[in-house]
Amino acid sequence: QVQLMESGGGLVQPGGSLRLSCTASGIIFSFATMGWYRQTPGKQREWVAMIGPPGNTNYKETVKGRFTISKDNTKNTVHLQMNSLKPEDTAVYYCNKVPATANYWGQGTQVTVSS
Repeated sequence: QVQLMESGGGLVQPGGSLRLSCTASGIIFSFATMGWYRQTPGKQREWVAMIGPPGNTNYKETVKGRFTISKDNTKNTVHLQMNSLKPEDTAVYYCNKVPATANYWGQGTQVTVSS
């Protein structure tokens, strides 16, 4: 059974940084493409960043240069380093495979960017 657990969210001022973590059980990271997604009330969940098995990465255009995705295969953990945060980055952040698997969604972690 796959379980994904996100952590690291919080309240931060514009321009600040946060580092999100996602720990997974039931997924072999060495073989999986993992991603971060986010959702705000009333909107569909959107993809933010992905990292492939060999470590190749890709990002949503609006976060390029500010967010960095990384992973630790030995700990089955994927991280999202978020710098230069903007109020529009406020959302609940989730991790999942890419493409996402419907029944893998965890609780997410809330990120609020506000002064």
